[in-house]
Amino acid sequence: MVEFTFLALLLMVPLVYFIITVGQIQGGSFAVVGAADQAAKVFVAQPDAESAQAAAEQAALIALADFGHDAEQARVSTRCDPADCQAAGTAITVTVNLTVPLPFVPFNEDFRLKASEVEAASTQLVGRFR
Repeated sequence: MVEFTFLALLLMVPLVYFIITVGQIQGGSFAVVGAADQAAKVFVAQPDAESAQAAAEQAALIALADFGHDAEQARVSTRCDPADCQAAGTAITVTVNLTVPLPFVPFNEDFRLKASEVEAASTQLVGRFR
């Protein structure tokens, strides 16, 4: 009975931690997909490039915060093809990178161990009529 309890505990704790970590990574991947999609849609709807960039970053960070991820763990980048981001027919691609930390790690923010880094991109076309 003691051996069974000890071995069950020894084997189940890492298995549960692995399942929680995989769930965190999956949640992070859902978060970046939604953040990239919303940021691209917000970018296209803005009247000028400066406000579009700021609004896209804000929309991505809000979408990530809805999933419980901090802004410090995310990077948002925008690319326009062709270079004029506000011209009709321009393809706007927003890429969101997120570092997913290991759950239940007791270290401070300077020494955070990461489980994975997930990335998603979304592309929207600037419409002719706005």
